[in-house]
Amino acid sequence: MLVTIVIFVMAGLAEIGGGYLIWLWLREGKSIFLGLAGGFGLVLYGIIATFQTFPDFGRVYAAYGGVFIVLSVLWGWGIDKKTPDLYDWIGAVICLVGVSVIIWGPRQ
Repeated sequence: MLVTIVIFVMAGLAEIGGGYLIWLWLREGKSIFLGLAGGFGLVLYGIIATFQTFPDFGRVYAAYGGVFIVLSVLWGWGIDKKTPDLYDWIGAVICLVGVSVIIWGPRQ
């Protein structure tokens, strides 16, 4: 399970970081090189996600979606300096419960 978590976190950082760099380029007028680095990060995200051991694409991405939400809240707090409020944390916990059901739910 530790490998699954590490892969989710690495994919999340690549996706959020890549999107953030493109945001800086297009929305805040930063260098095009940040945009290019962001594009590379997004490609890297797509590659990292394929290392999961789940046999089903949909389940991997559904579970990853919850992790992405939590990482996004943490990114906003750490990088953008926007302190999450109670509802951010409640939403993040709900997402992690959903991820847990997807990953550990009994399968037939």
